[in-house]
Amino acid sequence: MNDMKIFSGRAHPELAKKVSDYLGLPLGRAVMGNFPDGEISCKIDEDVRGRDVFIVQPTCPPVNDNLMELLIMIDSFMRASAGRITAVIPYFGYARQDRKDEGRVPITAKLVANLIMRAGANRILAMDLHAAQIQGFFDIPTDHLFAAPVIDEHIKSLDFDEKDLVVVSPDEGSIKRAVAHTVRLGGRLAIIDKRRSSAEKTRQAHVIGGPIKGKTALVFDDMISTGSSICGAAEVMHGAGAKRIYLAATHGLLVGGAAARLQAAPIDGLFLTDTIPLPAEKAIPKLQVLSIAPLLGEAIKRIHRNESVSRLFG
Repeated sequence: MNDMKIFSGRAHPELAKKVSDYLGLPLGRAVMGNFPDGEISCKIDEDVRGRDVFIVQPTCPPVNDNLMELLIMIDSFMRASAGRITAVIPYFGYARQDRKDEGRVPITAKLVANLIMRAGANRILAMDLHAAQIQGFFDIPTDHLFAAPVIDEHIKSLDFDEKDLVVVSPDEGSIKRAVAHTVRLGGRLAIIDKRRSSAEKTRQAHVIGGPIKGKTALVFDDMISTGSSICGAAEVMHGAGAKRIYLAATHGLLVGGAAARLQAAPIDGLFLTDTIPLPAEKAIPKLQVLSIAPLLGEAIKRIHRNESVSRLFG
């Protein structure tokens, strides 16, 4: 794999280092900075001509800075004659703006896809896109990984009794995800009928499925942003008599008062992956962070070797 190079922007260098360590490669040298007026500077500090380049850069908050940095890095590698450029985007910002749900609004996820392609990316590797159809926004090969196998393996290690488990979808849009977890973990399926009152607030109605009383409830979502939705789901499970409640999500944005909400929620544990860096001030005692670096590293290795990636889609 001598002709493969792994580079990192400033969004999540810790994850990029874990990926490069998994692959047994040194992290590529790139000097990122800012000019006095705030413009981003980039200098690739080694030869990449004809190399297979992978840029690890989630477009997490600050979203616009990290997205712009990714575009600038792609352009730098393209102009340095890299053989192939793969944008590894563990968290894809703007993914929730994937359609026109009312008049006179943009489809920003498509706009971002266009920007990344126009900058010079030849391939995309993403994880748990908020809407699976975003893959179709790219006119270049796109591999969409899921963190579910990593999360489920950790849950299996806790040795819960399958007869005591109920896998919970916090809303109707997450039913397919919850069903997939049920196949791997066992247990019953429950769905919370969620009604949104605004962009920031939701209210939970009733539970479909179960039973819940006396069970261990596992609530799965793709991301936790403000935490109001998944904490509301935990409250519903608590009110329905669940004896233990665990929350799990791939992307821990934890914006606004999310950390405080999760700390106050009636939960026994919270599982997130490291697609997004977690500042110390947002860490709570009940939280465990699971690494998706080996999964990303394996996908990168398979892409480089032109091998099947579909086996990792679990």
